[in-house]
Amino acid sequence: MEETISINDIFKTLKKRWKLIMLLTLIAALISGSISYFLLTPVYQSSTQILVNQKQSENQLDSTQIQSNIDMINTYSVIIKSPAILGKVIDELGLDQSVDQLSEKITINSQENSQVFFLTVQDSNPSQVVEIANTVSSTFQKEIKDIMKVDNVSILAKAEIKENPTPVKPNPLLNIAIAVVVGLMAGIGLAFLLEYLDNTIKDEDDIERLLDLPLLGSIQKISQHK
Repeated sequence: MEETISINDIFKTLKKRWKLIMLLTLIAALISGSISYFLLTPVYQSSTQILVNQKQSENQLDSTQIQSNIDMINTYSVIIKSPAILGKVIDELGLDQSVDQLSEKITINSQENSQVFFLTVQDSNPSQVVEIANTVSSTFQKEIKDIMKVDNVSILAKAEIKENPTPVKPNPLLNIAIAVVVGLMAGIGLAFLLEYLDNTIKDEDDIERLLDLPLLGSIQKISQHK
């Protein structure tokens, strides 16, 4: 006989195992909060805004040149992260890291059909992240003239040091919220697993459910008085 689970059975299981569910949820939240606040290193972010626009001798809008500048951003994204640029940045700032390590901290983002792109740097040092972003941008602007034989890069906005910088990651509140959801789901899953594996008889309903036998009667508990 195939056993079906009713809504009442689900609520009964949740009510029966609610302490286990809450315990796992609390443990997950505590672990996530401890890791986020005490173990993970805060990471700060800063960006510069760069325009790719070939300087024209005449004040004319050349659509071909604009498209060429847009297409050039993909090439510039590779050049910015190359040893030709980052090697000079490391030497200028005296950074104790390799070109590959510095490259991993840099991301290039641009909107579609835009001549402007953002150079974003992430680092554990809030003041250093601003210094790196500005130095990479200025070094790229100078070196691209020799590398590509063009003068079409302008820095629209430099990175600035905020008075009270806020790390972009980790996000403790978000991590704890995710941990609560995961812990809650794990607790509910474990509750139903334990209920499925539990074949002991505790009340009248268990007799009918597990043995498929009708209940004819019950004996009340008799208290013993001395």
